Amino acid sequence: MRLLNLLRPLLATVAFVAAAAGASAADFKDGLDYNTVNGPAPDTGKKVEVLEFFMYHCPHCNALDPELAAWVKKNSDKIVFRRMHMGDDAQAKAFYTLEAMNALGNGMHEKIFHAIHVERNRLNTDQALLDFVVKNGVDKAKYLETFNSFGVQTKLKRGEQVANQYKLDSVPAVVIDGRYTTSPAVAGHGLTSAAAAHTAMFAVMDSLVAKSLQERAGKK
Repeated sequence: MRLLNLLRPLLATVAFVAAAAGASAADFKDGLDYNTVNGPAPDTGKKVEVLEFFMYHCPHCNALDPELAAWVKKNSDKIVFRRMHMGDDAQAKAFYTLEAMNALGNGMHEKIFHAIHVERNRLNTDQALLDFVVKNGVDKAKYLETFNSFGVQTKLKRGEQVANQYKLDSVPAVVIDGRYTTSPAVAGHGLTSAAAAHTAMFAVMDSLVAKSLQERAGKK
């Protein structure tokens, strides 16, 4: 009996994840599994915008990142994926600088996560981040020029404005087509493991992408 009591939370989680994997939009509830927001419709043509809010020092964002990358790749025919770094700290400014330079590819984004969460290099100052990106092949002069640009300052402010607009106060979180928000915490309510919460979130995201595609088609 004691073993059965210990197993019940695990069995409930497995059942929830199995159900979520086969669910449709109608199976998820607004205000419970996701939230509807009054955001502007992104200009992304026939594809649905998926916007992630994250922070480099967030361990939950680090854990989600490889799974989210795989999901984005799988759905690349349906979505346009973007990221915004929440906050206005050194890591946010580095992110927007590298983004403006088109320097987040070639593994740079993943290297920053790895340095912080695996190598325990906090990378929480402008100088530490400068040294790190230069060590990893970024041109120092160009980085500093971009870092100090008006464009990067604008992106920092815009990130905070958009997060407030979507009523986001924690990360990781995603915004689907400017109209729906969800996260591992929201979609995975009641679940006891990060893996199960991620699975639940991706199921909700799948349903919201499908819903958004139908809504876009209906507007034509």
